[in-house]
Amino acid sequence: MHSYFVGIDVGTQGVRVVLLDDSGSPMGSSERVFPLTTGSREEQSPAMWWKSALECLQNLLVSVKGNIDLNCVKAVSVTSTSGTVIPLDENNEPLHNALMYSDTRPAAEGKLCRETAERYRPNGYTGFNASSGLSKMVWFVNHIPEKAARIKTWIHATDFIIGKLCGDYSVTDYTNALKSGFDVGTSEWPSYLAKHLPVRKEWLQKVVPSGTPIGTLLPALSERLGLNQIQVIAGMTDGCASQVASGAVQPGDWNTTIGTTLVIKGVTTREVRDPEGRLYNHRHPEGYWMPGGAGNIGADWVSADFTHDLPALTIAATKLIPTGLIAYPLLQQGERFPFIAPQARGFTPERTTREALFTANMEGVAFIERYAYEMIESLSGEDVRSIYTAGGGSNSDVWLTIRANVLNRPIHKCAHVTGAAGAAIVAAAGLHFGTLTKAVGAMTRIEKTIQPEPALVKAYEQQYQIFIQTLTEKGFIAGRVLVTH
Repeated sequence: MHSYFVGIDVGTQGVRVVLLDDSGSPMGSSERVFPLTTGSREEQSPAMWWKSALECLQNLLVSVKGNIDLNCVKAVSVTSTSGTVIPLDENNEPLHNALMYSDTRPAAEGKLCRETAERYRPNGYTGFNASSGLSKMVWFVNHIPEKAARIKTWIHATDFIIGKLCGDYSVTDYTNALKSGFDVGTSEWPSYLAKHLPVRKEWLQKVVPSGTPIGTLLPALSERLGLNQIQVIAGMTDGCASQVASGAVQPGDWNTTIGTTLVIKGVTTREVRDPEGRLYNHRHPEGYWMPGGAGNIGADWVSADFTHDLPALTIAATKLIPTGLIAYPLLQQGERFPFIAPQARGFTPERTTREALFTANMEGVAFIERYAYEMIESLSGEDVRSIYTAGGGSNSDVWLTIRANVLNRPIHKCAHVTGAAGAAIVAAAGLHFGTLTKAVGAMTRIEKTIQPEPALVKAYEQQYQIFIQTLTEKGFIAGRVLVTH
């Protein structure tokens, strides 16, 4: 008989809840979309999250009740946005709406937090900016002091849903705590937070590895949902949860997500130190490191200009690769990963067809991905052994073909790569399998693998060198990254 695990993903625009069995097969799902308003990028109501999550849970369980034994549902875990924080009062009620990761108001506080960390804990996480949880805590104290005086605990978005499930709001996980100032290398809240920033030590949570049991489902909630008092398991940030769902959880495994932006995350045996701040490191539940970075280039250029004739463009692209053209489809000014260049602007080849431009843009993103992995191998001293992929960009077979040949590596695409699925796998890891590696091995399946082809690899090697030369001439990078190990 199978065991079943619930994953809850609270995103910017809605909630998704899934139920997976212990082989990773999806048994059901339910979604709710949030009514986005002008201010929803800055603040959102945690009560709205919970109402939506509870509705999704109820609908999901009703939909599967005739097909599975609900007594076999064993655990639940949660994922949500990184850097979103909520101040709670002594009754564990929000004193204020959640301050969203996308809230840009704490820019000055982000600079202060970064400078303070660089001065007092330079070997810890120092990449604070407006989107960081710590920056928002400092902003709140500075701008809303009357509410700050009543704070009992600062929590993250993931922790709020976990608290609603089991009643314990005092615990968070390593991935959520990182951008709130927790030192994942020494497993402690640094003293500079209270000494040099307006953050009180008693406001900060206990931090545990993702997959750690926190409590059990509250009795009233258990009765309402028709479930046993199942285990509630410490979750993780949405980016890390998607990495888990992709299958990339062992040393040497990496995942590229091409959504609106390009996000690369992987697993190494040692912490990767990047003096330029392009990479930052989460901590793996099994003691490894999970370095990663996010850029400004991705697939947003597709939705901006190429959606109405996308099927025809995709067919045409299969006959045009390699184009020999050089394109860098950056829609905004400035890049942050895999290189930092505030002056960077996108560029396209002149006098070309729409079909060729579409194809060249895909190639350009693949070149950036290759540059990122060369940079990662250079900094880490460890090989990139396997590359998995997720995001909307991974649904294009021709783009997968381009990337496999530019990278000269196989690319693996797993089924069901969502944050909610990642949360369900974390729930299973914490209760059923014992380790995240075992849970991922049992619950993820490679849907397809794209292999490089020697002729295309050779052609793309030449095109890549021209691309790197172009970025160098424009002053975006200093030149090609040399991998010496």
